[in-house]
Amino acid sequence: MKFKEFVKNSRLRPWDIPIILLLCLLSFLPLVIFGITRQSPATTENKIAVLRINGDEVKRFSLVEGKKSYTYRYENEDGDYNVIEVAGDKVRITEADCGDQVCVRRGWAEKDGDTIVCLPHKLVIEIQDGTGGGDDGLIY
Repeated sequence: MKFKEFVKNSRLRPWDIPIILLLCLLSFLPLVIFGITRQSPATTENKIAVLRINGDEVKRFSLVEGKKSYTYRYENEDGDYNVIEVAGDKVRITEADCGDQVCVRRGWAEKDGDTIVCLPHKLVIEIQDGTGGGDDGLIY
């Protein structure tokens, strides 16, 4: 079957293809808009990781690129624990005694707004811009 016969026998009208192409292009518009309006990433001098347990802030870690790696062990009164590693400008949980290990498999968090969550221990680590501005603890 030739192309002209196919077009003639189809239910497509002359403006259908340009409209479909326009709609496909417009579907990427939110991606472009949110990419442009997104805040610039936090500089390495003022990034912090905030450790919260059950919504209460427990500790802040300064995230500075090139800083020596260290670990922090959080243990609650029941003996449950999480080992948090801070290496330069990123943070992760390397060890936890919870059953699912989702927080350990999450890996490194390094961008502003990244979070690591351990639901069994009610633990949240959030990367924030340390300048004081921002979303006041809003988790994306």
